[in-house]
Amino acid sequence: MVAMMKSLEVAHVLIDFLKIGILGSLLAGLASCAQVNAPKNLEPVAQGRGYQAQYRAVPKRKETRVTSPSPDLNASHCLSFRGGEYDKSRPMAQDVLLGDFLSRNDLLDVRIDQDKELSGQYVVSRSGTLSLPFLPPIPAQGRSTSAVEQSLKRALVASELYDNTPAVSVRVMDVSSVLVGVSGAVFEPHQIELGGVAGDQLDALRQGAIGASTESRNLSAGLRASGGVRPDADLSAVELTRGGTTYMLDLRGVLQGQNMVDVMLLTGDQIFVPSRGCFQDDLMRPSPVSPVGISMFMSNLSQPATGNAPSAVGREVREMPYGTRYLQAVIDLNCVGGPRSTSGHRSAVLLSRNPVSDVSVAIERDIEALISRADRDDYNPYILPGDAMACYDSTVTNLAEVGRVLGLVTLGSLVN
Repeated sequence: MVAMMKSLEVAHVLIDFLKIGILGSLLAGLASCAQVNAPKNLEPVAQGRGYQAQYRAVPKRKETRVTSPSPDLNASHCLSFRGGEYDKSRPMAQDVLLGDFLSRNDLLDVRIDQDKELSGQYVVSRSGTLSLPFLPPIPAQGRSTSAVEQSLKRALVASELYDNTPAVSVRVMDVSSVLVGVSGAVFEPHQIELGGVAGDQLDALRQGAIGASTESRNLSAGLRASGGVRPDADLSAVELTRGGTTYMLDLRGVLQGQNMVDVMLLTGDQIFVPSRGCFQDDLMRPSPVSPVGISMFMSNLSQPATGNAPSAVGREVREMPYGTRYLQAVIDLNCVGGPRSTSGHRSAVLLSRNPVSDVSVAIERDIEALISRADRDDYNPYILPGDAMACYDSTVTNLAEVGRVLGLVTLGSLVN
């Protein structure tokens, strides 16, 4: 009996040693899991070469700063405006581009004196011409209705259909959509379709009226449809290439309290927005050429999800106003508040990408430190379209999670 009891004591000691070994292994494993290796394709934020100066690390609390140097640091990397210094008296577009111009597929109402056979409704052809019976094609693409009227008058006399120049009227009945290409310093460079209205949205009275027009084919609409201009855009020299000729447009007036003279775009136009190679804080605000908003991917899960439905993944793509900052996004993600004993010192990670160099950036912030700093705008980056953000629990919550895991392991060991 004594020998058996000694054997049991030895067995309990061995079990305790095994438990300690298991717990030690778990602690070591949890510690190793807590350390996440930094991605190797991150831009050199520590060297001050991040897309935003606001990406810099938060300094120690003992450092105080009265002013925010981020705009100055961002501007120090800027190239000169290609369009020169801003001049309010200078027109923002070439005179030749201002006005209403026809594009292919536009629906026209053509009336020729009392001629009922030639009068009617015509569509500008794919080749950009107006084709009437018994007449050669008349160029219409990129021309005004008055210019087409004059060409039609000359064609009627030249074809000997009229001895004297008849009265001619050319008016737009319906404006078609246009295909244009947008590239350069915009968030989503690609070919886009502008204008056009779905059949169930047509206004019968407006469509039947003569003299149709639209704002949906404007340059500003094209820039917004391409995601809006990026913060590094050079608005002083936006290029519009039409018919082999490139025009330079100065759009800075839209941010100077001036009315933007919008150019009507035509099918085949090419828009190029140059870059200044730097982040411009004054472009991070709503405007006719800015993104209409920000779609951001967000995660605030304390536990890994077992599926999309339980974690409501579909609702975690948030829409935010353009100009939203890191801290505002953190609050929208519900990472702020709650009991200080368990929720204090949570952290968040912002994942973004430099649109100029296409290099990633991961910015982690201690939320309580960010809130408590009077100069937090210095280290409070702007959120860009397509960014992602995740919140991490506080130290207290992490310790509780470790205890839960260890408790489950210990219980399992005892059961076995």
